Amino acid sequence: MGQLAQQRSGFRAAFGVREFRALWAAEALSQLGDQLARVALAVLVYSRTNSAALAALTIALSYTPSLLGSALLSGLADRFPRREVMIVCDIVSASLVIIMAFPGTYLTVVCIAMAGVALVGGPFRSARLALLPEVLSGEAYVAGLAIRSITIQTAQLLGFAVGGVVVALINPYVALAVDALTFLASALLLRFGVPYRPAPQQSKTRRPFWSSSMHGARVIGSIPGLPALFVLGMLAGLYIGPEGLAAAWVAEMGETTKTVGLVMGAPAAGLVVGAWLITKYVPAETRLRLVGPMAALAGATLVLCALRPGLWAALAILFVSGVFTGYQVLVGASFGTSTPPDSRAQVMGLLNSGVLTAQGVGVLLAGILADYVGVAQTVAIAGALGALIAIPAAVAWNRATTAPQPAHGG
Repeated sequence: MGQLAQQRSGFRAAFGVREFRALWAAEALSQLGDQLARVALAVLVYSRTNSAALAALTIALSYTPSLLGSALLSGLADRFPRREVMIVCDIVSASLVIIMAFPGTYLTVVCIAMAGVALVGGPFRSARLALLPEVLSGEAYVAGLAIRSITIQTAQLLGFAVGGVVVALINPYVALAVDALTFLASALLLRFGVPYRPAPQQSKTRRPFWSSSMHGARVIGSIPGLPALFVLGMLAGLYIGPEGLAAAWVAEMGETTKTVGLVMGAPAAGLVVGAWLITKYVPAETRLRLVGPMAALAGATLVLCALRPGLWAALAILFVSGVFTGYQVLVGASFGTSTPPDSRAQVMGLLNSGVLTAQGVGVLLAGILADYVGVAQTVAIAGALGALIAIPAAVAWNRATTAPQPAHGG
């Protein structure tokens, strides 16, 4: 299976593998359901409380606990069979969403259930990312990660575009019930589409749970180049500003709120294009050398916002910057192929939690700075800082990739 996947071209090779199709369909269903649920929760909470702050808090609870889930619970996918970890996470999530879908459920319970869904999402994603190098290899593996990024970004774009209309048509409670069904469908796809594999860490050699959680950080530090690559991945926290400050930026430009979705969606659309281009047209031996330059160019492009562009020029800048952020696909691929199989889920969990943390902190700091210098200048400053950080990290990464590397397998 691995040799066949390497011989065929990227995207077709990935979709030609039955296990990957099941993994992809399961995550795609969950992503679409989650976007629908976030809109439904925002509408539901606001209609009950008439409080924008509480509605925003509920949406935050659909993201924030996944930091803990990724950082602390990802090791479960190294200690237990990864398919079973994903199935259990899906069943737990479906159960919690069903509770939320009952009209009489107290809002406090709804918020706790939403936090629980976000929490188990961490080990689910880590298990899937850790399993992917066992399902795909070579070009098919890189293409598989690109397909995953494209799917997630497309689901977010669809959520921005049609989520509100769908919820209005079917009401928030039905939307939540649909989300529960997507989790159950995901569990069935995994059960019957992905074969059983034993746990990477056998019981006799299994590390204590908390020691396992810290082990992932030690693994990253021990592999040449991965610390620098981790830094390049964390630059997402500097490049997230346009999405987090979209409403304020639109007002600053004197545009209507109807264009907020365009500003939020432009970087995601660029990333979809960038991931597709680099996977399909850039030779494998060239990609690793492009990670650092692309990370720097993603920030350098945002510096143009210092000119205070109008809406369409700003959208073009954000789109081009998004194209360069396609390098994040290569970051994930390098982490997946460089780490030992029995630590891969924990390492991927730390990468995910790091990016989420960086984005959360980045939006918060960007919002504070924007109150003083304006959104356009804030985006430009963040871009310049990202480019400056990317340069030494890129040098360290390129130096490591040109040196002989020990094989870890997987």
